[in-house]
Amino acid sequence: MTQIGTHPIEIKDFKKILFDNTPFEISDIALNRVKASYQFLEVFCKNKIIYGINTGFGPMAPYRINAKHQKELQLNLIRSHSSGSGAPLPPLYIRAVILARTNTILQGYSGLHPEVVETFREMLRRDMLPLIFEHGGVGASGDLVQLAHLALGMIGEGEMWYKGEIVPAAEAFRREGLQPASIYIREGLGVMNGTAAMTGIGIINLLYAQQLLSYAISASAWLNEIVKSFSDHYSQELNEAKRHKGQRVVAERMRRHLADSRRVRARTEHMYDNIPQEDVVNDKVQEYYSLRCVPQILGPVLDALNYAEEVLGNEVNSANDNPVIDLASANVFHGGNFHGDYVAFEMDKVRIAITKLSMLMERQLNYVMNNKLNNILPPFTNNGRLGLNFGLQGVQFTAVSTTAENQTLSNPMYIHSIPNNNDNQDIVSMGSNSALLTRKVINNTFEVMCIHFMALAQATEILECQDELSSASLEMYSFIRKHAPSITVDEPQYPHIRKLTEALKSLS
Repeated sequence: MTQIGTHPIEIKDFKKILFDNTPFEISDIALNRVKASYQFLEVFCKNKIIYGINTGFGPMAPYRINAKHQKELQLNLIRSHSSGSGAPLPPLYIRAVILARTNTILQGYSGLHPEVVETFREMLRRDMLPLIFEHGGVGASGDLVQLAHLALGMIGEGEMWYKGEIVPAAEAFRREGLQPASIYIREGLGVMNGTAAMTGIGIINLLYAQQLLSYAISASAWLNEIVKSFSDHYSQELNEAKRHKGQRVVAERMRRHLADSRRVRARTEHMYDNIPQEDVVNDKVQEYYSLRCVPQILGPVLDALNYAEEVLGNEVNSANDNPVIDLASANVFHGGNFHGDYVAFEMDKVRIAITKLSMLMERQLNYVMNNKLNNILPPFTNNGRLGLNFGLQGVQFTAVSTTAENQTLSNPMYIHSIPNNNDNQDIVSMGSNSALLTRKVINNTFEVMCIHFMALAQATEILECQDELSSASLEMYSFIRKHAPSITVDEPQYPHIRKLTEALKSLS
């Protein structure tokens, strides 16, 4: 059982709850914070002008709202902003959004009735997930449109993913015997005005990105084994001579992966103690960069992911709505904690990092495919009859095409602000757009990774070197062959790509 609300929630907690299906409970301490915040606001807001409680929203803030219309105001906000379009988010990402919003409210700065977090808790437990669409958020007054759909489901309106199908939200509540959340003071604005959509999507992106990095290190080590590379380019001595932490860690992980390999070679033995006598050395003195510079290429990726984890952790444990109800000073503060620049910037950086990772994997794949480069494998790792059969020639096109798409998608959203909302929102973050583009790049990269692993397994069989591989590479080889067969005769490869890609994405 994972408890949330007592301590800052961590990225690993999202993995436990969302991927491992670990049950969770909200701590009494956190629920008491929420209750105290609501009770304070209930008294404090009387006879004061507080944005979004007795005023209109955005440019309409100068318009006073009579007390008898305050609940209607919140409902109007939710319904009017439930205007998303495009594809609905998959259930996994919606679960992440709900968990992120719940944890933010538990900080006790939102002034929402405890019924909100209790409803969210039950929605997660019972697989009642409001439809949230990709298009709509500009990421400045929070993820208003995406979170409006969350609020719409919370009050029993709109549609939901419910046990694998889309049904009216009211029907899902009825089947579960639950009552939707009620509106008390600011339950519309308090749910909508925040960064939970970009943050929830961003956390799932990060978990998948970390998995991709692990695969990229494994693939790189395995390829170095296949071609009998020299070991000094991932040695401790060489990599400790450079002060970047990510580079050092990647090199160390490669050394650990290859610790029991019987194929990698020591330069001392082959180039120093036994000097080749020919004028033109047949053996490569140094490998191509895609094999030799792995720590220098993936090190920055690791550093970027580590910093993104820190930023996302800070965001999901912060008050990121407006206004902020501060019990310590017994005051309500108006500002812009809903602005998503921190998440937007990190999602851009993660997207660039994963695109570079996909480029490295594509270049390594090209090395395996091109017999003129590797000099030990048939073209396209063709294990059939050359000329008659095609090996992995077809899947290489897919990897190249997908990598090229990543390169285009990696232009930053962080600097693509467009003023809107009558110029009230005159500079925005586009954080949810950035997170969604990053999701696309990550999904693409799993496909590229899948194809590269298919090629590495094929190369291993052609060279019949399974018995010489490190135990880590052999384990990866066995995993691949559970989901994608060896290729001798030509057959459609798309079912194998789909099956192996899905297996690689399984984090549980």
